[in-house]
Amino acid sequence: MFYQPKDGHGLPHNPFNAIVTPRPIGWVSTRGGDGHDNLAPYSFFNAVAYTPPQVMFASTGSKDDRDGTKDSVGNIRDTGVFCMNIVPYAMRDAMNATSATLPRGTDEFARAGLDKLGCETIDCARVAGCPAHLECRVTQIVTLEGPANIAVFGEVTGIHIDERYLVGGMLDITLYQPLSRLGYRDYTRIADVFSLRRPDD
Repeated sequence: MFYQPKDGHGLPHNPFNAIVTPRPIGWVSTRGGDGHDNLAPYSFFNAVAYTPPQVMFASTGSKDDRDGTKDSVGNIRDTGVFCMNIVPYAMRDAMNATSATLPRGTDEFARAGLDKLGCETIDCARVAGCPAHLECRVTQIVTLEGPANIAVFGEVTGIHIDERYLVGGMLDITLYQPLSRLGYRDYTRIADVFSLRRPDD
């Protein structure tokens, strides 16, 4: 099968997201200029640089009450900061609950029954119970091709790690099994890992 996206795929569901998998989930917490906290998951998320450490996520939709984007991007435009909360398998239902489209100003933490913790380097809440958090300051907000496609890049200014998941000085992700997005409505968790040595190691 070959198709050009501009012509359509002819399948019951778009296969693009199922091809680019698995994708880590960035559970983005923000605080608006009005002080309201927001929490939403984004599966277009990844680390993009080591020094300084940087991450990105992309928002691909809009709300009528947010001028061509979603609450996360709107809040980030107002404040310049956000926190990435790493989603463990045990919090999959809470993460999913925060994906609902809700009126501006709704606190998804409260709606999903999640406790908040404060950040150290930015004015933002983070999700209690997550194995790790990345506190971020925006470096770029890039408008992408297509309607309401916006990429947000941030420098990581603070990192929280739950020490229960440090084994021999290394983060053991199999202990919390990070949730990843597949295609369609499918997800997976990382429970098994293996190592490969690079040829020049």
